[in-house]
Amino acid sequence: MHSIALIGNPNVGKSLLFYHLTGNYVTVANYPGTTVEITKGQVNLGGRNYVIYDTPGMYSFSPITEEEAVTRRLLWELAPDLVVHVTDAKNLPRMLPLTLELISAGFQVILVLNMMDEAEKAGVRINFTRLAERIGVPVVAAAFTQGRGVTALKREMIKLLAANKSQQFFILREHPLVAKAASFLQAQYPFSRQMVARLYLEEDQEIKKLVHQKESREVQEYLAGCLAKVKKQNDNELLLYRFRQAEMMLSGIFRTSTRHSKMGRLEALMLQPLGGFLLMVVVAYVGLYLLVGRFGAGYLVDLLEGVLLGEIVLPVFSAWLHRLISSPKTLDLLVGDFGIITLGLRYALGVILPIVSTYFFVFAWLEDSGYLPRLAFWANSWMRPLGLNGRAILPLTLGFGCGTMAVLVTRTLESTRERFIATFLLAVAVPCSAQLGLILALLSAEPVFLFLWLVMVGSIFFLSGKVLNSLLPGPRTPFFMELPPLRLPSLSAILQKTGARMRWYFREICPVFIGISVLLWFLQQTGLLQQISNFLAPLMALMGLPSQMGTVFLFGFLRRDYGAAGLWDLYQQGFLDGGQLLIAAVVLTLFLPCLAQLGIMMRERGLFFAMIIAGCALLVAIMAGFLLRLLFALAVI
Repeated sequence: MHSIALIGNPNVGKSLLFYHLTGNYVTVANYPGTTVEITKGQVNLGGRNYVIYDTPGMYSFSPITEEEAVTRRLLWELAPDLVVHVTDAKNLPRMLPLTLELISAGFQVILVLNMMDEAEKAGVRINFTRLAERIGVPVVAAAFTQGRGVTALKREMIKLLAANKSQQFFILREHPLVAKAASFLQAQYPFSRQMVARLYLEEDQEIKKLVHQKESREVQEYLAGCLAKVKKQNDNELLLYRFRQAEMMLSGIFRTSTRHSKMGRLEALMLQPLGGFLLMVVVAYVGLYLLVGRFGAGYLVDLLEGVLLGEIVLPVFSAWLHRLISSPKTLDLLVGDFGIITLGLRYALGVILPIVSTYFFVFAWLEDSGYLPRLAFWANSWMRPLGLNGRAILPLTLGFGCGTMAVLVTRTLESTRERFIATFLLAVAVPCSAQLGLILALLSAEPVFLFLWLVMVGSIFFLSGKVLNSLLPGPRTPFFMELPPLRLPSLSAILQKTGARMRWYFREICPVFIGISVLLWFLQQTGLLQQISNFLAPLMALMGLPSQMGTVFLFGFLRRDYGAAGLWDLYQQGFLDGGQLLIAAVVLTLFLPCLAQLGIMMRERGLFFAMIIAGCALLVAIMAGFLLRLLFALAVI
């Protein structure tokens, strides 16, 4: 089937355009690298169906990150019929070089100038007609958040797809050395010979290997001579040539004016060491503690689980099932201690739903406001001692929502070393939203215990990073990031994003919660659950916890949020005092990653390293629990 690729820097609106074209919503974020995997859909243009690809962010054909490499590989292997290059109109001088690279590579290209609403407010003026004439491809102005430009873009896409590709191909003037090298290439490549020659002269190892396989010795010797000439010039000569070319293209048709931004002072505050720290504390207090902890895990859980389900729905439904079903085992499976309805669905809808939904709402607000990239920029200096840079903020922050999703997003980190460290920290010391919300709600009654929990978990987080940074060799990776505009998010966009994430989350967890309930019911019926509890009882005693906590830790291994709900249940039933609650909260936070997260860790990091991380997490959790028990014992003495 014919195909179309959406290409562009991170955070320019590719995913939102994908939604407008296909009707399928994918996560749209203000942070580079949100679309980790390529999303595929279908669009009908001019009566013909096309497969359309929403790709990870790309800055140039010379990849630095894994995301850029994946996108270039897709262009190489797919050879799409049309490439739609989506840009941020305000930053066109920085993004036009990629447009020129796409044209030079031989693709049919449409240049989309998105975020024109923000560009106009910033005083940017662009002559679209003259720009299209200069670069030789259609130019479409758009503001996808408002739906502007979608119809015009579809019209241009239909026109270009119907045209003869050879008639649309526009030849750019290349650097003289690139042009000479390209003229000597004999083999056929998915990219144009000009682009292959340029990448060869930039010493792209993948392209060099391919050229050596395809070309004769004479051609290789000539290319080696061209490469030697390039090295005698400026190291970045070819890159600078493309930027100078883009600058000439925009001369006289791209104008900016300096305007005072209302959010300028706030933005400056975010990037200062002290100001950034104070703002982070405010965001954490309001977003995580008040909204997720007190409101979501406190008020909403009490309302849904305690009143609506506990006092109205479940008693009525249970009585109805007892009249309808006579089999004790079937009733126990549905509404028993580990019943599908009384445990699985009650946990999912009454306990997890309000916490996760409030967290996703807060996270969407932070994304769309433009705060997260600024947090990453501010955090870069103190992430360095942990072996990471500011880019790791995204997976670590996502870990407070779902660790499984966060491990996948570690792909956006640039080195294997960084991906391992981030995965380790996510497994050991980053609680998911359900854990975080319930622990904040449970410990908020004792501020001292809440403070001790924060100190213990935070200390282990930073100590783990420091140790890994010293043990794992590797160079420091460069950190660069594009800062999107700081804006007041649209409530409708935030609700749409929150709803999309909630639909994804519940498609995943409801079957899992039901499956865990069935498994626990089976273990209870066969007596295996009691045997597991008896086996773990000495370990629980070592940490000063009741034997019932063994079952909760089993819950946590099967599913972290299930374990958090189990802890909440156990505390409500009076099995834990304040000190035991603190120990249980710390151990559950540091405990093994859940089964789903462990599976993703095996896939992403390999079985060996996943087992090392899981073993370390278990050891750290037990040691922390034992240490806290000793501290409480000494305090009593």
